[in-house]
Amino acid sequence: MLTNLSITNYALIEKLEMNPCPGLNMITGETGAGKSIMLGAVGLLLGNRADTKSLFDETKKCVIEGVIAIQNYGLQSFFEDEELDYEQACIIRREIAPSGKSRAFINDTPVKLDTLKILGKTLMDIHSQHENLLLGASAYQLSLVDAFADSKKELQLFREKFNNFQVLKRKVRELEQEMVSLQQESDYNQFQLEELSTLNLEKGEQTRLESEEEILNHAEEIKARAIEALGLLDNEEMGAFQRLGSAKQHFQYLSRFGKPFEDLSQRFNSILIELKDIMESLSAEEESMEVDMEKSEWIRDRLSKIYQLQKKHGVQTDSELLELASGLADKVFRADHLEEELNRQKGELEKAENELQAAGIQLSKKRIAIFGGFSKEIQVLLSQLGMENAKIEIQRNEIPPTSSGIDEIDILFSANKGIATQPIGQVASGGEFSRLMFAIKYVMADKMALPTLIFDEIDSGISGEVALQMVRMMQKIAENHQVICISHLPQVAAKGEKHYFVFKDNSAKKTVSKIKLLNEEERLLEIAKMISGSNPSATAYENARELLAN
Repeated sequence: MLTNLSITNYALIEKLEMNPCPGLNMITGETGAGKSIMLGAVGLLLGNRADTKSLFDETKKCVIEGVIAIQNYGLQSFFEDEELDYEQACIIRREIAPSGKSRAFINDTPVKLDTLKILGKTLMDIHSQHENLLLGASAYQLSLVDAFADSKKELQLFREKFNNFQVLKRKVRELEQEMVSLQQESDYNQFQLEELSTLNLEKGEQTRLESEEEILNHAEEIKARAIEALGLLDNEEMGAFQRLGSAKQHFQYLSRFGKPFEDLSQRFNSILIELKDIMESLSAEEESMEVDMEKSEWIRDRLSKIYQLQKKHGVQTDSELLELASGLADKVFRADHLEEELNRQKGELEKAENELQAAGIQLSKKRIAIFGGFSKEIQVLLSQLGMENAKIEIQRNEIPPTSSGIDEIDILFSANKGIATQPIGQVASGGEFSRLMFAIKYVMADKMALPTLIFDEIDSGISGEVALQMVRMMQKIAENHQVICISHLPQVAAKGEKHYFVFKDNSAKKTVSKIKLLNEEERLLEIAKMISGSNPSATAYENARELLAN
């Protein structure tokens, strides 16, 4: 329940604070004093959009804060899921900066408006003229039926089946589209794959062939250069190797004169060994070198085919060609086996559709079973509210599955004897709508488990005994729920446990809306004014005392 509400710098409100009691709270005041403004502020706490035009002082920030006791409503899991600190006294705050930027907080943690809306729906229910219009909406009517039928479990099961069906339906549609696309490309993909497969390309082959081609193109020059190099190294008279052999004798002689010379001699011997190995390897390469025109032609032809395919497919390496071939092979394989997968998915879809239909029928049965009880209970309440001839019927049409089931619900209403029931939005007047909505709220209060209910002039268009009956019903609701009622009727206002009075203060340069909790004497005066005007008579005071006493 709402334990504290503070509003700063909003519309006509400079600063306002109230602490409603757990039971029935009444708010009265002259027209335009700011009662609806308070509701607008509460709406912001529940996630409604903010508007900078609603700032009292456009240079300052607007802050609206509500403290709500939530310990009895099992909301710990919501706070865990949203990674919010759970406190039994939950603080919800909205801030609107002069720049227009709006921020929302739950227990001082910034949250998105969607999160605030989800929490708000579980904490408060505001009845207003907007909700009167909402009553005519099929989705809202269906939610009422579900709450009365306690079909939450069946609805949850249906939605699981519906979501699964939608996923499978989308998969089948995607597979069908893919199959059409692959079938259109199938012959071309097969041709390209065969062309690449015929080449029988190996990874790294292009680089190896290009290297071999380079050698074969210069075979004669390579052979000549190798022979010349060997001659310079191994000539019997002037070869470098022979002359280095002579130097070896001098190093051997010097090695007798200490370790430095011995080390130099060993290093020189190592060079001779390496040089000899180089000469032998070069000689072997020279002897094996042949001018092979046939092999050279084969390599050129092989590389030409590789280059042609690279140009055709817009790639640069043999690795990319191999990746392309692998991708084409996957497409060809998938085209060959996609029909099998599609048939399997269609089987799954058919199974899911049957399960969805069964869940829809189960949900419908639960809903249909309460149509009579719901209508009868509302009719009894409407009779108590002065509409003895009111009649309620629920019309149900089966529709293709949606996330809400296979039912389209239409609540039909007639306020007068002998008049056929018609859709609510077409037949109910303002006063009738208010009483109908109140009867529904009365029935649904415990079923929807809302801690706080706010009624905005729900007594509009009624008076006398009907008003007294309505406020008695409010008192009944207030036994288990906090009720805040904005009223213009004295017989209703007199029955609250607390009575707040909203008024305009014109003492400053700018009109300000204020609220005060009335004491017994002030309350008597306010009820008397509601009965007979600003200067109440003795009779009005007597009537006010009687209303308050009862």
